Amino acid sequence: MKILVLGSAAGGGFPQWNCGCVGCRRARSGDPAAKPRTQSSLAVSADGRRWALLNASPDLGAQLLASPALHPPASPGASVTRGNPIAAAVLTNADIDHVAGLLTLRESHPFAVYATARVQSVLAANSVFNVLNPALVPRRVMSLGAPFQPADADGVPLGLEIEAFAVPGKVALYLEDEAAGPSFGSVAEDTVALRVRPTDGASDGFFYIPGCAALPGWLADRLYGAPLVLFDGTTWTDDEMIRSGTGVKTAARMGHMAMSGPDGSLAAFAPLKVGQKIYIHINNTNPALLEDSPERREAEAAGWRIAQDGLELTL
Repeated sequence: MKILVLGSAAGGGFPQWNCGCVGCRRARSGDPAAKPRTQSSLAVSADGRRWALLNASPDLGAQLLASPALHPPASPGASVTRGNPIAAAVLTNADIDHVAGLLTLRESHPFAVYATARVQSVLAANSVFNVLNPALVPRRVMSLGAPFQPADADGVPLGLEIEAFAVPGKVALYLEDEAAGPSFGSVAEDTVALRVRPTDGASDGFFYIPGCAALPGWLADRLYGAPLVLFDGTTWTDDEMIRSGTGVKTAARMGHMAMSGPDGSLAAFAPLKVGQKIYIHINNTNPALLEDSPERREAEAAGWRIAQDGLELTL
C-alpha cells in the first residue's frame, strides 16, 4: 500500500498568505529550514494505479501537479486524452481545508465521494458543490464503526478497507452555532479518524487523524502498537496563536490537541509503541515546522517525524 502526503500544513498553508509570523517570514525568504507546505491531504493506493484522496485540500491543483503518480495517463495518439488515477475521495470533516479541493475535480471526472451523513448534508446544502455532476460523482455515506471498501464511480473496489470512527473534535468553524452551548452544535460525525488497510491483508494499515482534540483512554488503546499513525500536529502549545499575536483562540477551542505539555500528544503517545508517528495538519505558527528549532528537536527525540509535502510511505 502506497501513501502520498500531498499537503502537510493546517488551513492557510505555510507560509499563510496573510501571516507575518517568524516562521512565515522565513518560509517566504527561501530559508531551507522553513520549507513551504500546502494544506493537509493524503492519497493512498493498494495497487499504485487507482488512488483515493483522504481529504481534498484547497491546494489540490498544485498538489496533483507535484505528484506524478496522480497525473493523467499518457495516451499518445489515442482519441481519449482525459482521465486521472483519482477514483475516490474520503472526507474526515467539513472543514474548508478538507472539502474545498473537491471543486478542483469538477471537469467531468468520475470519482466517488465518501463522508459521514453529517458531512454529506453540508455538501448537499451548498449548491456550489453541484458542479460535481451527480451522474459522474456519486456521494456515498460512510457509517461510523462500519468498515467498508471504497470503490470508484462504477462501483469497482479499490482494494482498500476503511473504517471511520469519531474522535474528540468540533464542528467546522463556519457551521458553529453559538446558541448550542460549549459544543457549538458539534456531533460525533463532525470529526472522524480513518483506519486504512489493504483488503489483501498485506499490512495492518495506518491511522489518519488530522483533527483531534484529546486522546482519551479508549483511543490510546486503539492506537497502541499501530504500524503508522498520522496525527494532528496543529500547534505546539495550546495558547500558541494568542501568544504569537496571530489569533485569539486556543488549540482546544479550535478542536485540536497541542503537541507539548502534560496533556499534549507527545506525552500521550509516549507509551503507545506506535511504529511510525508522523505529525500532519501543522499550523504556520507551530515552531516544530522549523528544522532548526528546539521544538523540532524535541519532537524528533520523542520519535516523531514532521510531515512535509511529497513524503512517500509504503506499508
